[in-house]
Amino acid sequence: MKLKSKLMTAVAGAAFLATAGAATAQEITVAYFLEWPMPFQYAKEKGTYDEEMGVKVNWRAFDTGTAMSAAMASGDVHLSVSQGVPPFVVAASAGQDIQVLDVAVSYADNDNCVVAEALEIDKTNAGELAGKKVAVPLGTAAHYGFLKQMSHFGVDIASMDVVNMAPPEGAAAIAQGAVDMFCGWGGSLRRAKEHGNVLLTGAEKEALGILVFDVTSGPAGFVAENPDLVAKFLKVTADANAMWADAANRDEMLPVIAKDSGMDLEATAATIDTFVFPPVEDQLSAKWLGGGAQEFMKGVADVFVEANSIDAALETYENNVNTGPLAAANGM
Repeated sequence: MKLKSKLMTAVAGAAFLATAGAATAQEITVAYFLEWPMPFQYAKEKGTYDEEMGVKVNWRAFDTGTAMSAAMASGDVHLSVSQGVPPFVVAASAGQDIQVLDVAVSYADNDNCVVAEALEIDKTNAGELAGKKVAVPLGTAAHYGFLKQMSHFGVDIASMDVVNMAPPEGAAAIAQGAVDMFCGWGGSLRRAKEHGNVLLTGAEKEALGILVFDVTSGPAGFVAENPDLVAKFLKVTADANAMWADAANRDEMLPVIAKDSGMDLEATAATIDTFVFPPVEDQLSAKWLGGGAQEFMKGVADVFVEANSIDAALETYENNVNTGPLAAANGM
């Protein structure tokens, strides 16, 4: 198994392309995930971003954060909402000049690995996963969680057949019996759980230091050339999060978010209720962008190096976090 070659293939072709520069005065393109319901989608559908930013925002759906990195490197995308920290770290470690701009969402129960029910494997006998076939979207939060869980259970990754699959493909594979384990998130995770069981709950993963959160990210060049535009974008997002935090707005917002996510109301509610959207003041604190996120990124990178998934980690990821636009948004 060549995890490193698979992972680097996913990012190396884009990592050293010219960083996206200034968008046209009329429009920008923003990446996001389908089946990943978040408050920003209410503002997206209501046209609030376009109105507040004074530009047309084109929204483009992606399956993985590694694809988001590639699109930002090529200049096709200017900002990515809810990019997983691991794919961000992979791209940054490969030399792509991208920056974390805010903490989009924290979630522990909505990104996990599922073992096929026929195997009857759980946390009490997880060692039996050695030699099994697993669908993992490489370079993502799911990949990081997979590596950490296998390390915890003492399963040698080299003994496993790790197949790089986006979550929808992985969910289909475990349903068809083509793989023994699925790792992924969102609607795909819910579908996979119909055919198996998780090894660890979100709380159990957090106890092992497996944090799971996404960020809003962007090419450093674009952010430097458009700080006010980026700050306005983050402000609209923060306002949508604050609106969602008030339960009185749930009935108004949920149907809009569900429709944009391509999900029914029940599935949307089940997913978003496991999410935490930290207020801006918390995001700027030491727990998150004031130091905690940078330390966590270094830890993720070191795990990927140890797993032979990337060549090397950066000495520090402090330069890959830019709190300027978020601080400006907080003062708007």
